[in-house]
Amino acid sequence: MSNAGRAAIFDLDGTLLDSMRVWTDVDNEFLRRRGLDVPSDYAESIAHLSFDECARYTVERFGLPDSPEDLMDEWNRMAFDAYATTVPLKPHAGEYLRYLKATGAKLAVATSLPPNFREPVLRRLGVFDLFDVLCSVDDVGHVSKDKPDVYLRAASRIGVDPTDCTVFEDILVGIRAVKSVGMTAWAMYDASSRGQWPLICEIADGTMHDFVEAPRTL
Repeated sequence: MSNAGRAAIFDLDGTLLDSMRVWTDVDNEFLRRRGLDVPSDYAESIAHLSFDECARYTVERFGLPDSPEDLMDEWNRMAFDAYATTVPLKPHAGEYLRYLKATGAKLAVATSLPPNFREPVLRRLGVFDLFDVLCSVDDVGHVSKDKPDVYLRAASRIGVDPTDCTVFEDILVGIRAVKSVGMTAWAMYDASSRGQWPLICEIADGTMHDFVEAPRTL
């Protein structure tokens, strides 16, 4: 089957990028500085939120005196070096992106990752130029990934009908949002979502631990 007129939309953190451990380290250190432990449900509670919403949620949940802007500045400083120097792609992600590109498929990013992280890490990893479009939750008014807006935005910008899009995502709420608008959902396993993996497997159209397991046709 030809991929002409079809598209693949990729989440970054936890899907294309093996980066969630960076944010776990940031969370641990950030809260440790304030004499707090990381609650067991914290990572899943913020996984679908925009960067701004994560900051607001954290201020409210822990009753912090910091402003959301102060939190984002601190998180940026703590995480930026890892994205600039060490965060890798998930196994065989680069090869898969190049394969899809060679078939003529449109490629897009739909992410919650701030723009100042997104472009540098994709350029460093040599895959930036493979994408036709980069979309962020910021482009749709900080709508969280429990809504399909960012995925629909990506589909619209590359001119492909949502039903002709395959989305690669690692979080349950994102997969549910994708399925709600008729998109195909492939789930990438990430340790940060292991508690939800059984349910993800029930809902997604396909699952994988490595991009060698990704679909060859969209």
